[in-house]
Amino acid sequence: MDKIAVLIPCYNEEKTIEKVIKDTQRCLPEAVIYVYNNNSTDRTVEIAKACGAIVRNEYMQGKGNVIRRMFREIEAQCYIMVDGDDTYPMESASEMVDKVLNHNADMVVGDRLSSTYFTQNKRPFHNFGNSLVRSSINRLFDCDVRDIMTGYRAFSYEFVKTFPVLSKGFEIETEMTIHAVTNNMQIENVVIEYRDRPAGSESKLNTYSDGFRVIRTISRLYRDYKPMHFFSAMAFVLAVLAIIFIIPVFKEYWETGLVQRFPTLIVCGFTMIAALQAFFNGMMLQNMAINNRRTFEMQLNGLHRKKMSVIAEEKDVN
Repeated sequence: MDKIAVLIPCYNEEKTIEKVIKDTQRCLPEAVIYVYNNNSTDRTVEIAKACGAIVRNEYMQGKGNVIRRMFREIEAQCYIMVDGDDTYPMESASEMVDKVLNHNADMVVGDRLSSTYFTQNKRPFHNFGNSLVRSSINRLFDCDVRDIMTGYRAFSYEFVKTFPVLSKGFEIETEMTIHAVTNNMQIENVVIEYRDRPAGSESKLNTYSDGFRVIRTISRLYRDYKPMHFFSAMAFVLAVLAIIFIIPVFKEYWETGLVQRFPTLIVCGFTMIAALQAFFNGMMLQNMAINNRRTFEMQLNGLHRKKMSVIAEEKDVN
């Protein structure tokens, strides 16, 4: 088990990968650096190997697929994940490592939005999207994470080995955040200085398609982790619609003793039944979510004991 593993997912980053690796070696000389190549067609792999990084490959395209491979293969007490585009300063890495190793943090977020992101980033829709996602998640999940989409994070062994990677692309950061929040894992924020990509380096993030994926991921995870809230809201909307449309039918019946709009009455009846079904589905799924939390806690305890055992054995060997 490595003490510190630096994980760098890469796709065509030949212009910046050398600087990222050298900055990492300077700021974290004790770390083992892993570059995970995701089908690059330029000199990324050649440069990374020449700089002394361990290079591995993930052939399924997408950042989520790369992170799944990294988390599955690497064993470490502390993980630092950073993009290979040289937008994040490695000088902040030691503080992030300290929070994991010495302050029990499960995930440390490199917070760009509290510093230079909005002045450095030249894509206004990215700025708007980051703010929207941050406010949505903090409101829906009752938390205070200051940067949801950052690619600069530190993780504990327990987080990495319990995180179920379901996303394939850039929505993976959102999934990480919600996983940590809903499982009551310790999250810390470290303010970092963000810098835009250097000239000639192009972002792989598509503002619109990846933005819609992030929104879809938030909706899916809200349904999965907070089913009572999700289905109660659905039940409320359906019930309100049924009541609104059935009031004129009852009013007409009260005045004339006749029901003239049977289709409306039938549709409203089925809509109210759907509302009740949604509510009771939420109750059942909430119980399942609570049981999943219990199982997760047991798994977490087992992983912690495993990690401490490995560390103790390594100390005995040394």
